[in-house]
Amino acid sequence: MSLTSAKTIFVNDILEIFEFEAQQKDNPGESRKRIAVKLANAIDKFVRAGDVEVTTTGTATTQTGIGKMK
Repeated sequence: MSLTSAKTIFVNDILEIFEFEAQQKDNPGESRKRIAVKLANAIDKFVRAGDVEVTTTGTATTQTGIGKMK
């Protein structure tokens, strides 16, 4: 999927993180740690959602394709 399309999902993931944490009553340090982990996961999910278009030119043939980030 294009990152433009994935952006809406990414924004919703971030909103979900903050909405959940706004309801929590525990230690602020624990909340910050959960936010950091969940944001890292959301960023990873967003980046991996993008397709990478690759064109390589070899000696015998030209190869074109779309791949996923891993």
